[in-house]
Amino acid sequence: MPTKAVQAAINDQIAMELESAHVYLSMAAYFDENNLPGFSHWMRMQYQEELGHAMKLFDFMLDNGGHIVLKALAKPPSQFKGALAVLKETLKHEQKVTGAITQLYALTVPEKDYPAQILLQWFISEQTEEEKTVADIIAQMKMVGDSGSGLLLIDQHLAGRAAAAQQA
Repeated sequence: MPTKAVQAAINDQIAMELESAHVYLSMAAYFDENNLPGFSHWMRMQYQEELGHAMKLFDFMLDNGGHIVLKALAKPPSQFKGALAVLKETLKHEQKVTGAITQLYALTVPEKDYPAQILLQWFISEQTEEEKTVADIIAQMKMVGDSGSGLLLIDQHLAGRAAAAQQA
């Protein structure tokens, strides 16, 4: 069973993952409202991934005798200053999540919570991938600048994103 400190930190991380999903769903709405269905699709996939991450932590706690304490979620932003600003905010958010995951991992080391460390190694790898993906999209958006046709090409590309298979 995770220690009380690890349980509290995992509950905080569950809340952060659910909040991430909430933020990304709001971003999806923004993109839909601004006729960028590919960007919206990509954010909806992000939303689904974040829910999956929350459930992975949720199930880990239950499987290991932990106690779940769900927390209130902050209201996500609903106004944005363009597609590039949304992606920059997404990268900042992913970096914040990465920081929280690494702090959680650091907590599990002195607690000798080896099962949590194994789980969190998966999350650390996932966060590395998430940050790189968003940074790559930002780089592409900077390349096209204010080109409407360039933005539409990126939108088309993002529309092709398939749902990622959740790892057990």
